[in-house]
Amino acid sequence: MMKITMIGHSSVLIETQGKRLLTDPFFSNFGNLAYRRVTPPAMSRQDLANVDLVLVSHGHFDHVDRRFLRGLPPDVPVLAPGRLWLVSLRPGKNLLKMETWKRYTFGDIAVTAVPAIHTTTTNGFVIESEGLTVYFAGDTYYNSFMTRLRQQFRIDVALMPVTTFRIPMTMGEREAVRAVQVLEPNVVIPIHLGIQPRSFLLRTGQSPEGFARRLHEAGSPCRVEILREGMSWIASPADVKATASDMTRAGKQ
Repeated sequence: MMKITMIGHSSVLIETQGKRLLTDPFFSNFGNLAYRRVTPPAMSRQDLANVDLVLVSHGHFDHVDRRFLRGLPPDVPVLAPGRLWLVSLRPGKNLLKMETWKRYTFGDIAVTAVPAIHTTTTNGFVIESEGLTVYFAGDTYYNSFMTRLRQQFRIDVALMPVTTFRIPMTMGEREAVRAVQVLEPNVVIPIHLGIQPRSFLLRTGQSPEGFARRLHEAGSPCRVEILREGMSWIASPADVKATASDMTRAGKQ
């Protein structure tokens, strides 16, 4: 059984094979001068100090918590994008430089770095464990690389950004629906929901609920699990695949 817990924004705790994987750590309650934190993270830096692996998609303020990374034990692997912008955090840091489409193994867990399209050097991840394949998109726009993702992996769960601002930094509702139609995951968990522009002029009415509605209207059998801060979802291969099969049959009726 794999447990997926929403810490907040794009910080997700994945517990599998007795290991704890954390994506894009971000614990600030403030945000920055342009974006405010909507809801505090469900867990603190101290609560997650004993993780076994950290996956960092890119270096923007809402995806990397330098204070947290500096406090990690030196033997905890940190998988990060091509530019070694983390190397100055602490001598001896167990930093692994991601290479796109390269597969890394951590015991019985495999992590493949996959492309992402954003305003900075970035990657996504595909995590394979316990018979499940989980795609963590990080911050990305829809792009043709998703066709290769679908060809190379049978994605069970996709963690994807599905909201946007006036100046879009990730996929909005329409782009996320298009991505799902190409990737064909069984389940989607929306991420990137924890910050909001401080200016009302840059805000939109897009939401994970709006994405789920558009996905249903498009006829997709994909299930949407909306996890708020502190909420967890338990996944097993049998349940995930059975849910997809049931929804596919329902869509054909």
